[in-house]
Amino acid sequence: MRWDPDAVVGVLVVLLGAGLITAGMVWKGRSVRPFAASRARSVAQRAYARDLQRAADHVIAAARRSAGEGEPAIVTVEAVMRMTEDRYGYAGVERRHAAAALRRRFEHGRCAADCVTDAYG
Repeated sequence: MRWDPDAVVGVLVVLLGAGLITAGMVWKGRSVRPFAASRARSVAQRAYARDLQRAADHVIAAARRSAGEGEPAIVTVEAVMRMTEDRYGYAGVERRHAAAALRRRFEHGRCAADCVTDAYG
């Protein structure tokens, strides 16, 4: 009995496809789920800090745009908290975290020359 080369290739392709489907069903979503809860927490904490700093940058930029000629830009911690909740979808942003992010961005952006904030109080 002779084997047709096309039939052998077809059977191999079908077996390979069935193997991949089976492997996908067994390992469904494992690549997206974290392997360790501590790693998931650290990733979430880094994302939270990054989003707070981005919100602080947005609030500082908006305050600078809205300030008049020769007036200081007024940047509040509440504005950073609102921006973080509205733009990034966090349910509750702690005031001390928003104040710390605002202080970091305030010092990094050299805002002392043209901005006023309540983050230090």
